Amino acid sequence: MTHQIIIATAAIFGMLAVIFGAFGAHALKKTLSPDQLQSFEVGVKYQMYHAFVLLALGFSPYTVTATTYWCFTIGIILFSFSIYGLVLSDAIGKKLRVLGPITPIGGLLLVAGWFLILVNVFLLVI
Repeated sequence: MTHQIIIATAAIFGMLAVIFGAFGAHALKKTLSPDQLQSFEVGVKYQMYHAFVLLALGFSPYTVTATTYWCFTIGIILFSFSIYGLVLSDAIGKKLRVLGPITPIGGLLLVAGWFLILVNVFLLVI
């Protein structure tokens, strides 16, 4: 996986996290319940945290496996974006329950990405 693609992906996710965070804090603050707003913020935080991880991987001198990249990229999409969809659909009274099971799959992919970093660190040492 090229470092430019990883950095560009990180930049896109970081930019969107700022936009969604501002949208939640300003435009949705009066529309969402406190619990809904808190859930929305969890999606934004996890998106930003993992954008930073991708950014760090992109600037790393080590080779980043495609599997690690895709675990984080798809994990962010499934985890954070399913939360956004659940919260926003619930706010308009038509909760998309189909998104519920997608969130933990995204979380597992994020965990897998971290695990792959750990595995790769040990492979570099050996």
